[in-house]
Amino acid sequence: MTIRITLRPLALEAGTLPGQAPALAGGPLSFAACEAVAREGEGDASHEVARNRIEPAEAVAWARRFGPACAREAERQLAALSAPRTPFVGLAMDRPRVMGIINVTPDSFSDGGDRFDTGRAVADGLAMHEAGAEILDVGGESTRPGAASIDAEEEMRRTLPVVRALADAGARVSIDSRRAAVMAAALEAGARIVNDVTALTHDPGSLPLVAQSEAAVVLMHMQGEPHTMQTNPVYADAPLDIRDYLAARVEACVAAGLPLGRIAVDPGIGFGKTLAHNLKVLDQLAVLHGIGCPIVLGVSRKSFRANVVAGGAPKRRRPGSLAAGLAGLARGVQILRVHDVPETLQAVAIWQAIRGDLGQRP
Repeated sequence: MTIRITLRPLALEAGTLPGQAPALAGGPLSFAACEAVAREGEGDASHEVARNRIEPAEAVAWARRFGPACAREAERQLAALSAPRTPFVGLAMDRPRVMGIINVTPDSFSDGGDRFDTGRAVADGLAMHEAGAEILDVGGESTRPGAASIDAEEEMRRTLPVVRALADAGARVSIDSRRAAVMAAALEAGARIVNDVTALTHDPGSLPLVAQSEAAVVLMHMQGEPHTMQTNPVYADAPLDIRDYLAARVEACVAAGLPLGRIAVDPGIGFGKTLAHNLKVLDQLAVLHGIGCPIVLGVSRKSFRANVVAGGAPKRRRPGSLAAGLAGLARGVQILRVHDVPETLQAVAIWQAIRGDLGQRP
């Protein structure tokens, strides 16, 4: 069977010094070591062959013992780990960016109904934009666990007026949808990003649509469908399985003509994952940097926080959301997708100041 090699950057520190640890994805962190893992098999049937902590300079030689293809892959991943990211929709990926969530739904897990009114959704989106959110993510269908599906016409009725108003006001707008018809209409209305919880797999028309457009895309990992995803999710190793899935989706998108510089990846915290899976994925987020794309992290108000610290309705989960978001930044995440924009921006600014990044406001 084929052996797959994965490199996860370790010993992450602020800043870089010439000749010392390489920069991580061209951002404010450096990495002095890697965890090198060799696995055989596919999906939850995978099994580990070897796992070692090594210096980055040793990665290719370590992988060569498993064959020349593994050595080439280690070389590719090592280059991807240190290569600066292409600006994403015009945003440099050398510092944290914030994406504000605008759910135009009656039933989203955290804010369902709050912005079901178009005027309220637009006003709140403009407030997020003014506060400093550099992307506004508009969604018209809840994908919470157990959520019921809606048709494309209803999804467009909810989202298009909001997308159009925010884009006309100068905001970078993302459409959170898994339907090609909704994506196409939103792009026509001014959206510049497609954010798909199914990584462009739900609708066969979505990948060619995005590839032929000028839009960027966020590919998210989800095990199963929204109404079934929390029913006994199983992984051989959640961070590595998710990394392999997203890497395969990026490869499929590039093969379809979508440039790597227009792709970001999202591990999908809470989407087909137990508490243990979520915590392990958050701890090992840096493994995704080897794919070569910016990382989007959505942890805002999610229930895993309530499972760590008992109690708390979604709107009372802000402290845990901020803590998880900052943990993501400490692992090199470039974009935080959040409900609470001003609070997140303040937390990020303090995090940067403590690390000495005073000239790099989010």
